[in-house]
Amino acid sequence: MHPGTHAADTPDHPAMIMAGSGETLTFAELDDRANRLANLFRSLGLGPGDHVALCVENQVRFMELAWGCHYAGLIYTFASTRLTAEELAYIVDDCGARVMICTAATGDLGAGIVDDTPNVEHRFALDGPVPGHESYEEAIAAQSAEPLAERPAGNDMLYSSGTTGRPKGVEVQVSGKTIDEPTAVTTLAMMLLGFDADTVYLSPAPMYHAAPLRFSMAANYVGGTVVMMEKFTPEGALEAIERYRVNACQMVPTMFLRLLKLPDEVRQRYDVSSMKMIAHAAAPCPVPAKQAMIDWFGPIIHEYYAGTEGNGFVYCNSEQWLAHPGTVGQSILGPMHIVGDDGEEVPVGESGTIYFESPTPFTYHNDPEKTAASRLPNGWSTLGDIGRVDEDGFLYLTDRQAYMIITGGVNVYPQEAENLLAVHPAVADVAVFGVPDDDFGEAVKAVVETVDGVDGTPELAAELIAYCRDHLADVKCPRTIDFREELPRHATGKLYKRLLKDEYWEAAGRSI
Repeated sequence: MHPGTHAADTPDHPAMIMAGSGETLTFAELDDRANRLANLFRSLGLGPGDHVALCVENQVRFMELAWGCHYAGLIYTFASTRLTAEELAYIVDDCGARVMICTAATGDLGAGIVDDTPNVEHRFALDGPVPGHESYEEAIAAQSAEPLAERPAGNDMLYSSGTTGRPKGVEVQVSGKTIDEPTAVTTLAMMLLGFDADTVYLSPAPMYHAAPLRFSMAANYVGGTVVMMEKFTPEGALEAIERYRVNACQMVPTMFLRLLKLPDEVRQRYDVSSMKMIAHAAAPCPVPAKQAMIDWFGPIIHEYYAGTEGNGFVYCNSEQWLAHPGTVGQSILGPMHIVGDDGEEVPVGESGTIYFESPTPFTYHNDPEKTAASRLPNGWSTLGDIGRVDEDGFLYLTDRQAYMIITGGVNVYPQEAENLLAVHPAVADVAVFGVPDDDFGEAVKAVVETVDGVDGTPELAAELIAYCRDHLADVKCPRTIDFREELPRHATGKLYKRLLKDEYWEAAGRSI
């Protein structure tokens, strides 16, 4: 069961449609191109387990790239198109990519990292010329469309930012599988969400994130169609649902909020009766917003809590959520434990760090210390989040370790911005954390102590924000900066960031 199977059985069925342009890729076309790409990799000497990096926007050829890597048994890293060249070069070098693929739209990034990624052996660009890159279209046109003789399944290695200030690749150990065997996400999608050959799955988010990539591939695995939005807009999502008779979708809570803020006449303009399933994850969802979505679409809303690491999966449907408002669900991939600072499980109802007895071990690429920090001696692993469970075993998220910020469904770790601002000549001390935001859930805030003789002015705040954006992706940068005479630090140098954060969250009446 994979696109090649569906290319033989239903060759003209759409595997992928771009929501805005209507560009369509059939299963026959998808399988043909993915086979050619897999053969290209083999001709370049890449075998199972070798690494490839890609920086590609949401576009009609995205899935052929993913499937071509998967067919060839490669480890593939899709990097954010919002990174700076410095950030992208780090990821490409860190993952050990032997091949790099970009597009005309991301060509400035691709060309900008050539000198800083000397271990890349081959570079390709599609949709137009990019300095230092070969034509992707010409390269695959010269290859055979015949499947490889041996077809071990590939695996993604996506990067999850860490508190050390550098993103880390998450290595999930999946060995011995062939492309005929469904991924774990595919199995979950079939069992819990009803994915089948009739699925028309709307993917509204950037495809370099774990959930959009993995669930879109799951839709293709079962013979369903992926409707990919070039860029999310709330009305555009409703238009795509009506136009393509979408029946499944995955969103983040920020998208819910933007849909709910549309004027009534806009919401009522579109026929969304085809929808059978909406899944959401990536960030806590305000209870009133989720209730409003259930009122609008019906009890078809599914929620899960999981991470790129794949070490656990917590799930609830609408009926379960209505009986336990605010929950993110129950663990369905093995036992879950709430553990206190002493390493012992806490009583029901008390908060602690969430740990899983993981059936899928993972490691952080090139970071044994971070890997070790995610484990207890008994092997339980954590994403670093804090939660509690009720008497029925339903999990509620109550806080986050390491002050990770989730803004618009994107994980942002503040250490990168802190490290950058700390070396600015006007900054004596700095703390970066998330503050309440009605649209994004959280927004990145910096509180700065200036050096003697420098005033904390609006002009300096604007300068510091621009400085961050010169070095980091904009999503990681503070949207606002406040100034203090002194930041609260212990004599040992430990920053009491919680004291600062609590000031901003107190008025919101929530801590997450």
